[in-house]
Amino acid sequence: MACEKNLRFVVFFLAAMLNLQLCVYGHGNSQVPCLFIFGDSLSDSGNNNNLRTDARVNYYPYGIDFPAGPTGRFTNGRTVIDIITQLLGFEKFIPPFRDTSGSDILQGVNYASGAAGIRNESGTHMGPDICWEQQLSNHKAIISKIAKKLGGNDKAQQHLNKCLYYVNIGSNDYINNYFMPEHYSSSRTYTPSQYAQVLRRQYSKQIKALHKTGARKFALTGLSLVGCIPRQIELHGRKGSSKCVEEENEAVVIFNDNIKSLVDQFNNDLSLKNAKFIYINNALISSDNPLLPGMRSITAKCCEVGDNGQCVPDKKPCVHRNLHLFWDSFHPTEIANQILAKLAFRASFPSITHPMDISSLAKL
Repeated sequence: MACEKNLRFVVFFLAAMLNLQLCVYGHGNSQVPCLFIFGDSLSDSGNNNNLRTDARVNYYPYGIDFPAGPTGRFTNGRTVIDIITQLLGFEKFIPPFRDTSGSDILQGVNYASGAAGIRNESGTHMGPDICWEQQLSNHKAIISKIAKKLGGNDKAQQHLNKCLYYVNIGSNDYINNYFMPEHYSSSRTYTPSQYAQVLRRQYSKQIKALHKTGARKFALTGLSLVGCIPRQIELHGRKGSSKCVEEENEAVVIFNDNIKSLVDQFNNDLSLKNAKFIYINNALISSDNPLLPGMRSITAKCCEVGDNGQCVPDKKPCVHRNLHLFWDSFHPTEIANQILAKLAFRASFPSITHPMDISSLAKL
């Protein structure tokens, strides 16, 4: 695949990144006044904690390396957007929508929900989630509160125009929809190209709706190569193998190409309205180069997982968590999240972010 050729250099860059000190700290002077987060379990910070769903992880060993312990984050420590939040200079993490009482909503809200997708039905076989459409409705409710705090809609709009809007969603439209024909009919209804177009249309509609609420700075994240996550490899009978499921990766690459082209389209169509969009390439693990030097096998999970691919509650996880790419069967470890966050925040080459990185977007 052409994308894999472009990713080979990325692996070498990531290997170099592993030799750097990767701790990041807020400095109390954020580069943007506010940050709003939309997405799925890769960004969820606790919005699913009170839902009757399997996509809920507010228990040990999740959060073992997070200062507050288990919070509902689907990893051992910080998520990618947590680390980007710190790189932007925020002193505190952006609160989940579920728990904004006492929080400064003027600095932003995290609406992300584990198992959520672009399509409302994605992931619902696990139980209820907060789909992207509902996340946008929640954001409108927050905007009303911001308007009351600031003394009117005009002042609220001026504030919101300066915020950064981070969107990382779509994985569940494949993992927990298109690639799960026993629960969803999408793979029997659409070819991979057709399905990517369906997602593009809905994605575009939701971004335009977000723009109408006052959003002007957008960081839109592509999907990781889902055929390289442990769960998908094992479902295809390749347990213990590092061989990715290429047909799944090829479908995801079509989606990513569509999102990247949407960024160009939005930058052209909405430029007169002072809107700016960037695309972040998260497809950093290919079957040609599934490992970073020194890291364990791509299928080596850091915790004991149950039938749902998530960590079994209260089981002791692996000791050397900084040597693993994956925490459970789906989600990266904090060390992997640190690498992805730093690359998105200050990219050294254009295959990671387009047309600029997050640090440049924040300065606009």
